[in-house]
Amino acid sequence: MADRPIRVLLVDDHQVVRRGLRTFLEVQDDIEVVGEAADGAEGVARAEELRPDVVLMDVKMPGTDGIEALKRLRELANPTRVLIVTSFTEQRTVVPALRAGACGYVYKDIDPDALAGAIRSVHAGHVLLQPEVAGALLAQDDAPGGTGRGTTLTEREREVLGLIADGRSNREIARALVLSEKTVKTHVSNILMKLDLADRTQAALWAVRHGLTD
Repeated sequence: MADRPIRVLLVDDHQVVRRGLRTFLEVQDDIEVVGEAADGAEGVARAEELRPDVVLMDVKMPGTDGIEALKRLRELANPTRVLIVTSFTEQRTVVPALRAGACGYVYKDIDPDALAGAIRSVHAGHVLLQPEVAGALLAQDDAPGGTGRGTTLTEREREVLGLIADGRSNREIARALVLSEKTVKTHVSNILMKLDLADRTQAALWAVRHGLTD
């Protein structure tokens, strides 16, 4: 499996954008474009059919937009990781996308090599935010797990949360902290409950927002 290319689905309503992304990504030895979709509804259907590793998704599309598509993708039996690739920089777009389950958010003017790196990073389990996006996340006050809730975390839970943000699995966290996997699972459950978060992706974003990562 380690030698298998990262399977990518392109979801954007502009054909020229999809063509450009495909042209660049197809020269990457470790990335394979397995399909395209012109809107969110088609993207969800194609994701269910193709089961890609990573979906590159625009936010603003006619019909079903990227935010709604993100919500539907999370309901699939095997939800894929989604990297938002868009030209929209407003906080009112960034925050809902991250809350809906996006694992990364980059802009369409990103350097091509950086985009390939972003795909690899998201596929590896990391949360990927360009500096401007991280700034928008820091600026908003009403995100899940407001600052005050973090004070209820124990020091050990903060360590676990930082490793979640680094993309570590429970097994890897257990090894790093010399704990049992069962204990790590308990810490993760407590973190999600205390911060009122739905999943590990939101927990990782919370950690990024509050400076628990390197």
